[in-house]
Order: sequence, then C-alpha cells, then structure tokens
Amino acid sequence: MSLVILPWPPSVNRYWRTFRGRMLISAQGRAYRQQAVAAAVTGARFGPAKVKVSIEAWLPDNRRRDVDNLLKAPLDALCHAGIYYDDSQIVELSIRRAGLDKANPRLEITLEAA
Repeated sequence: MSLVILPWPPSVNRYWRTFRGRMLISAQGRAYRQQAVAAAVTGARFGPAKVKVSIEAWLPDNRRRDVDNLLKAPLDALCHAGIYYDDSQIVELSIRRAGLDKANPRLEITLEAA
C-alpha cells in the first residue's frame, strides 16, 4: 500500500485547451502535472499490476463542486509519474470529501495492489 499526497488540481475546464481542433493539456495543467509527479516520486510502483485507488479530497473552500471532476488530472499525473502504466489498470476507485483545509487543499491518494 502507498500513500501519495498531491496538490489540489485545476478544474477540468482549466486543465484542457483546444488548439487547432485538438485537445491539449493547458499550461496550468502541465504545471500541475509537474507538481504532482514531484510529489509522487516516493510512491510505490505497481508496474502492470491491477490497482485499487482511494482518494480523500481536502477542499480549499465550500463552493459547490462535483467530486468526479477531481479525478482526471491526478490519475493522469500518477500514470505520468510511473506509479502505474495506464489508467485501465485501476479496478476499484473511490473518492470522498474528507473536509475543508483552506491552508493546504490536497488529495490524499491511497494505492494498493488489487
């Protein structure tokens, strides 16, 4: 089992940009991915194994938001960091609002082999 703590991700609307008809990761999205990869460097590696992922979201404020919109950026960043090879390896995924932490909003991600 491995715990990885990632910074709060940008919204889905800020993570992606369209350029010449193609969807690309925005500058803000690339910056987030770099931060997330640096934070995940000490995490366990699962290679091609199936993975269970559990996320506790510590929110920056009380605004309404869909927790499912928090998933894409951090899961892609974990893949980019080499924690697992592909998102298709995830066989179980859960996310919950853990609370409010204005000073340190974050995602606490627990990964374990399935």
